[in-house]
Amino acid sequence: MITLHHLEQSRSQRIVWLLESLAIPYQLVRHQRDPKTKLAPQALKQVHRLGKAPIIEDGDMVIAESGAIIEYLLDSYGDGTLMPETAREKGLYRYWMHYAEGSLMPPLVMSLIFSKIPESPMPFFIRPLARKLMKGVSDQFLAPQLRDHFAMINHHLAEHTWLCGDNMTAADIQMSFPLLAARKQLDAQHHAHILRYLEQVEQQPGYQNALCVVGPLKTL
Repeated sequence: MITLHHLEQSRSQRIVWLLESLAIPYQLVRHQRDPKTKLAPQALKQVHRLGKAPIIEDGDMVIAESGAIIEYLLDSYGDGTLMPETAREKGLYRYWMHYAEGSLMPPLVMSLIFSKIPESPMPFFIRPLARKLMKGVSDQFLAPQLRDHFAMINHHLAEHTWLCGDNMTAADIQMSFPLLAARKQLDAQHHAHILRYLEQVEQQPGYQNALCVVGPLKTL
């Protein structure tokens, strides 16, 4: 049986969604973040040296990284499920699978880190400088970057029901985490098609099952 190491509020939620969608039996091992640092516990390093979730174990195989896990599960158990069909769909599928972590997640993670700086323990006389630095980076770099990303995704979804066409694929599962996490940064005026898309995501039976298992994501 597959074992999924799940860290609360992490990318591993989408692996639960995939496993539920494929109806693959699995064992869920829950890991809690350190209450002070919010980092993964040391116990995860006993499974994989980097100690980050998601991680799956399947027999003697230990696999980390969401994209690699998704590909492994589909190759081993998917039987063509959630895969693109046409050459065009395959091109879109490859792009969105890599885009989610390669391009969209870095500015989202940076945005989260910089938003936590004012809450970090520091001498009171440094706080104004830290806030100024955070605001400068956010206004001049992160906000424009994310604005461009969301505009591009919204434009694409204006012309596609799902990311690769008329049917949901695993690329939608891969992209669900960054878009759901960024939901507070989206608005109906500029991102109507993304919000429509997220409503579709949340109506999927596998996603609903995942919510019952690990709960919803917090937004950034």
